[in-house]
Amino acid sequence: MEILACPKCQDNHIVKSGIIKDRQRYLCKKCNYFFTVNKIGKKIDNYYVTKALQLYLEGLSFREIERIIGVSHVTVSNWIKEFNIKKPAQADYHPTYKIFNHLELIEYLKNKDQLSGAGMIITELGDKFMLIKWERFKD
Repeated sequence: MEILACPKCQDNHIVKSGIIKDRQRYLCKKCNYFFTVNKIGKKIDNYYVTKALQLYLEGLSFREIERIIGVSHVTVSNWIKEFNIKKPAQADYHPTYKIFNHLELIEYLKNKDQLSGAGMIITELGDKFMLIKWERFKD
């Protein structure tokens, strides 16, 4: 397998730099980044990154997002730092959420009393649905 460019800066000025665990190691002359070929990395689908950022903006904590999506809370924190996401100030409301399957969601939405008095968004999470509701704090 021939390496054509640095995975970090995409520059093509690379040189061989030893062998690590039976794999050729390379050095990028432009950014001084060491890398190997055929490295099996763990790449998370952009769908989950987007969902995690949306949930964070809706007011969920890192640990709640971890339980829902199945991605480490540290990873979620790193994504928020990477994309420079800032949570808007919330003074008089807080989001609550529920996870439903398709039939449970239909039954929930049939009750009109549960639909009034709050903002609501429904988002897909794999084969489940998440209903996020903004309710006013009660004094």
